[in-house]
Amino acid sequence: MAATEPDYLHDVRQFRRFQRVPVKLFGRYMLESRREFPCQTVEMSPGDMMLFAPVKAQIGEKVVVYLDQIGRFAGVTMRQSESGFALTMNLPPAKRDRLADQLTWFANRESCSLPDGRRHERIVPLMPRTLIRLPNGQEFLAKIRDVSLSGVGIETAARPTTGEQIMIGSTAAVVVRHFEGGIGAEFERPFTPGGLDESTRL
Repeated sequence: MAATEPDYLHDVRQFRRFQRVPVKLFGRYMLESRREFPCQTVEMSPGDMMLFAPVKAQIGEKVVVYLDQIGRFAGVTMRQSESGFALTMNLPPAKRDRLADQLTWFANRESCSLPDGRRHERIVPLMPRTLIRLPNGQEFLAKIRDVSLSGVGIETAARPTTGEQIMIGSTAAVVVRHFEGGIGAEFERPFTPGGLDESTRL
């Protein structure tokens, strides 16, 4: 009986049709051991990404990546490099199309020498006060520390669990991390590039 090939080898071939673009986005990644480390994208496509990473994932290892501007991605390591590793992703069509649009914007910004838009990476809003509502109906006053296209850091006494869905004002989000005095959350529907500024209210 012929041996069954690992799923990630099929994924590698499947996603080679996507063209990577050079893009520098910062974030964090989590290995199967649950250890987290900072990272930076080197190249990315709607099907895979190359990361500059201090600790390499093993070939075939599942990895979760959270990028500050565009959100959370789960995938499988397909190869290692001297400075990191490459990850393949099997995204739903809608998320894949949205990512393609975002990457096109990033690529055009670089090729046209447009401003790097760092003021949009993490914005401190002019009106930071907001209200958090948990699934059980509890509400908490909160202060937005900073906000990006894909997520928000909030100072609050609320401690919803990681992965819990919450409402931040009128904006749906999922809790992705805790820090002293608050939480970090990822928007269920990220803002489009250029759709967020200091006057935006959640």
